Amino acid sequence: MSTIRLHHVQVSCPPGGEDAARAFWAGALGLTEVDKPEPLRGRGGAWFRAHDDAGRTTAEVHVGVEDPHAPARKAHPALLVDDEAALDAVAARVRAVGCEVDDAERHTFPGYLRLHLRDPFGNRIEVLAPSPG
Repeated sequence: MSTIRLHHVQVSCPPGGEDAARAFWAGALGLTEVDKPEPLRGRGGAWFRAHDDAGRTTAEVHVGVEDPHAPARKAHPALLVDDEAALDAVAARVRAVGCEVDDAERHTFPGYLRLHLRDPFGNRIEVLAPSPG
């Protein structure tokens, strides 16, 4: 049996939401925007990647345009950061761009600390860090 790996997740934005997506995914979360393939550019949206210290892609998020837009209120991507300090830094950056951070479930997932975010379009995103100790 071959190995299955996750290539990307997609969330949506309304038409014209690309700049807000860039402010959130690149600005607040620190992912790098990458060019969409030429045949897909006409659809709008934006693609973002995270990389490890060796330059390998560790996460990829595609923000696609959806009209009418309906945010994912329950379904969500979950991103993993290195530690609690990184988790708190993400929360601070997300709050700084005016997006919602909910850490009510911070201690509800054994082995991890976590929080939930809402991007500028209302999509739910989870961010986890290994729990110390």
